[in-house]
Order: sequence, then C-alpha cells, then structure tokens
Amino acid sequence: MRIWRSVVGKVWGTILILVSVVLLFLTMLLLQFFENYHRTQVEEQMDLIAEKVAQIISEDPHSLKAQAVASQIVDVYKAKAVIISDNEPNWISPSSQHLPKISPNRLQNDPVLSKVLTKGEKVRVSDFIVGHSSEHFVIVGDPIRYSDGNTGAVYVYQSLEAIKKTTAGAKKIIYMSAGIAIILTTIFAFFMSTRITAPLRSMREAAQQLAKGKFNTKVPILTNDEIGELGIAFNQMARQLKTNLTALKQEKEQLAGILSSMADGVMTFDKRGQLLITNPPAERFLMSWHYDQGEATEAENPIFLKKVPLPIRELFAKVVNGEKKQVTELTVQGRTWVIVITPLYDDQSVIRGAVAVLRDMTEERHLDELRKGFIANVSHELRTPIALLQGYSEAIVDDVAGTEEDKKEIAKIIYDESLRMGRLVNELLDLARLETGHFQLNKTNVEIGDFFKRVVGKFLGPAREEGVTLKLEGPKNGSDVVWMDPDRIEQVLTNLIDNALRHTEAGGAVTVHVNDTKERLEVSVADTGSGIAKEDLPFVFERFYKGDKARTRGKAGTGLGLAIAKNIVEAHQGEIMVQSIVGQGTTFSFYIPRNNKSQKQS
Repeated sequence: MRIWRSVVGKVWGTILILVSVVLLFLTMLLLQFFENYHRTQVEEQMDLIAEKVAQIISEDPHSLKAQAVASQIVDVYKAKAVIISDNEPNWISPSSQHLPKISPNRLQNDPVLSKVLTKGEKVRVSDFIVGHSSEHFVIVGDPIRYSDGNTGAVYVYQSLEAIKKTTAGAKKIIYMSAGIAIILTTIFAFFMSTRITAPLRSMREAAQQLAKGKFNTKVPILTNDEIGELGIAFNQMARQLKTNLTALKQEKEQLAGILSSMADGVMTFDKRGQLLITNPPAERFLMSWHYDQGEATEAENPIFLKKVPLPIRELFAKVVNGEKKQVTELTVQGRTWVIVITPLYDDQSVIRGAVAVLRDMTEERHLDELRKGFIANVSHELRTPIALLQGYSEAIVDDVAGTEEDKKEIAKIIYDESLRMGRLVNELLDLARLETGHFQLNKTNVEIGDFFKRVVGKFLGPAREEGVTLKLEGPKNGSDVVWMDPDRIEQVLTNLIDNALRHTEAGGAVTVHVNDTKERLEVSVADTGSGIAKEDLPFVFERFYKGDKARTRGKAGTGLGLAIAKNIVEAHQGEIMVQSIVGQGTTFSFYIPRNNKSQKQS
C-alpha cells in the first residue's frame, strides 16, 4: 500500500501542508515587515540627518568647520548630502562612500524634490534612481532658513543596497527557520500520525480476521481516549457478532434437520419463481417428475433438479397474481401428490416468494380405495348367503317344501350358508387381529416330517375326487424340529393347497415341497392349474382378491385366505411370494427363518 493511500500518509500530509502554508504566510509577512521596517528606519534616520545638517549649515553657512561637521555626520551613516542655496554656491559632501553624485539641477528639476526649495516643505522619496544605474536610493529633502533671510535646501540620500543586504540576511534566517520547522513538523507529524493510526491498523487487521470467520479476535486497548472507546466497541461488536452467527447457525441447522426429517416435500421460491431450497422428499418428487417426462439421463443432475415442473410454475404464477394459497394434485409415476403453495411476504407486505408443501397421498388414496373396496366386497360376500338364507327360510315358513327330504335339503343349504358367513366373519376378525398386531402366536417345537404328512394327508381324498395328483416332497430329515405355531402354519398350508386344488383341472398335479436348511424352513405349493394373469400378481395378497371365476372349478373362496396367510408368515418373521404363468400353473413359496430370536433349539 502506498503511503499516500494510508491513514498515516494522509494525517502526515495534512499536518505538513497545514504547517507549510502557515509558515509560508508567516515568512511572507515577516519579510515584508522587515523590509518596511528597515526602509522606515533609514527614512527616519535620513530625516534626522537632514535636520541636523540644515541646523548646522543655517547657523554658519560660510564656515568650513560647519561643512566638515556636516560631512562627518553624513559619513557616519554612510550617506551623502547636497546643499542648495539661493545666494550661496551649492555644496556636495565629500563622502568616503562610493555613492554617485546627484546634480543640484536634477534635484531642482524634480517635481517632488523641488518642493523643498519652492514651498519649503520636507520631502521624502524612497525609490530614487540616479542616472542609468539600477541602484535605488532613499533621499530626504529639508529646507534651510538662514539668519539673513535667505533660504536653501539640504538633500541627504543613502543607497537601499544596505537595506537589501539586511533584508537578505533576514530572509536567510527566516528560510532556515522555516526549513527547520518543516523538518521538525514532518518528524512530529509522522510520529503523531503513526501513534494515532497504530490502533486503527490493529482494528483493520482484526476486521480482516473477522471477515475470515475468526470471531475470537480482539483488539488491544492501549489508551482511554476515543480510539480506546472505539476498540472496546469493536470487541463488543465481535462478541455480539459471534453470538448472533452462532444462533443463526444453530437455527439453520435446526431448520435443515426439520426439513430433512419431514415426510412432506418442501420447496421455496423467490419472487421470480426460481427454486431456492428443497428437502429430500421434494428432490425425490423432482427426480420422479423428470423420469416421468422422459428426462432420465438428467434426473439426478443437481443443476437439473432446480428446474421447476410446469404445473408448479403455473400454480406459483396464480399464487403471485392472486396473493392467496393455491392447491393442486399431480400423479407422477403412479404416485399421487397434493401440492399446496402459500405466498411469503416481506416487511412491506410485498410478496417476496412462496413455499410449496408436497404431500404424498398415495397411501391415503390407496387406503380410501381399500376401504371402499372392503365395504363393497363385504357387502357382496354377505349379500349372497343372506339372500339364500332369506329365500330358503321363507320357503320353510310358506311350507313350500312338500317332503321331508326337501326340508332337509333346504336346511342343509341354510346351514352351509351360515357356516360360510361364520367363516367369513372369523377370517375378517383374524385378519384384523393380524394387521393390528393384537394376534399372538402359540409357538411350540414341531417335528416337520409328521406335521407336513398330516396336513397334506387331509387333502388326499378331495384331490382324488377332483382327479388331481397331490404329492409331498421332503423334508430330507423328518425328525427336525422347528419352533413355530403349528395351527397357523397349517392354516397357511390349508389355504394354499385348497387354492391349488380349486384352480387345477382333472389330470393335473399339486406338489408340496419342503426344504429344511440350517438357516430357514422353505415350503412351496406348486400346481399345474390355470395360473394367474401377470397384471393380477401384485394384488393376490390383498383382501377380497379373487382370481377369474371362470378358472375355478366349483365354489370360490372369500378372498381373505392369502391376506391371512401373508400376515401369518410375516408374524413368523418370514416372507411369502408367488410366481405364475397363465396356462402353466402357479407356485406359492414361503420361508420361516430358523435363526430368528424366537426360535428354540430342541
């Protein structure tokens, strides 16, 4: 940094210029004073000499002694005298000084100096020039009045060179004094400016440290004046700034934590509609939107994620123009999003942007559909048995059945439908308990060989009646013991085998395969039946799902069996899955981990 750009240079230069200007004016005034003073002194001195010479000559104009005395007086003051009388010859003092002689005629012809002779006045000329020389003289004229009544004049003159020499000497002294004063002022000003600016430089360095984020920087307090008070205020400002920034950082981290942990997406916009802040759910929405628009290659680009979807931009424009909250609903990649945009205002109640909240309503919409479907399915499942019960009971009341055999047949139908209704209600209760977690498994050690033989053996008779081959494969070691709830696992197998038999034509086969490994028990039920359509596979474990009735042979189920089976397997910390090809068959598989915390070794 150049010194003239620093505070030291500016303070030093200001003091130096101020003192230099003052000294310049003071020097000019002193020089003018000394010059005028010496000139005035010479003029007054010449007046006295002229009066003295006039007095001496007037008393004895013809005396050589008087002229000698006058000449000595004039020589003492390095001057020269000229006496002009009416009736006496003119006299010029024989001065030893090398002063030029002034002709009496020149004095008599001068309009100013001649007034001494013509009017008897005292005359003083300060810049009289003799001949062609450049030398200036001070000349004083004084009238002489002789005792005999005649008049005359005495002129005394002296060169101004002596005054100039005196003035030149005084100038040298003044110049030297001014130079010394400027040098001393420079030293003093530089010392004083550095003394003043040292704390300021410390504050500048401290401010630079603060700008770098080092808020523990302090300015040393060396004085108790205004600069010291400024240092104290600076330190207080640094502490307050650190406190405020720490609070802002904590609030920012808290806000970031809140935004990142929110299940809803949040986006903020400036007044131009530019995207400022997003949280993870909002970013997932933007990625899904870009994928849905065929922009998969750019969907994960951070810069590309700042691109706001067109429906949101249009909704933002409505918010800005209408200055009120706007709501819309979008479907992106099969998920339903409800978007609410609210305007943000500044201190002047002017819109400065907006905040958008994106809520994934897919589950809610799905649950609404399930609720509506549940009500419809329950109503549908109950309507048929109730109608049958109502119709056959009316037949009994109206005594339509003529024979005992007809009455027994009607009673059997009523009984079967009541069992169906009871089974439906029980399955609904079981499913509700399983899904709410109020269901408790009664686990025990079960030998899997005997267990699977018994369960599969129950369906050998119905399988033969339907013309379907039912066989069991495995387990390799029938004496292995598994910790499980045998009744609930039997319920799962019953449902899977019953479904397989109902969807398999005569001549087909149903195979139950059991594989007992060290890690888990694996079970699969495979059939060669009609299969399940590909678009229906994701929904087979939902409540009241039923396959195409045209593919079933005989009565259909309630549609709750697979949902119950799924919950039972998951309660055993297992997993159930399905694979199917239409026209080739279906395979349901599930496993139960052997290394789960609930397992007991036999």
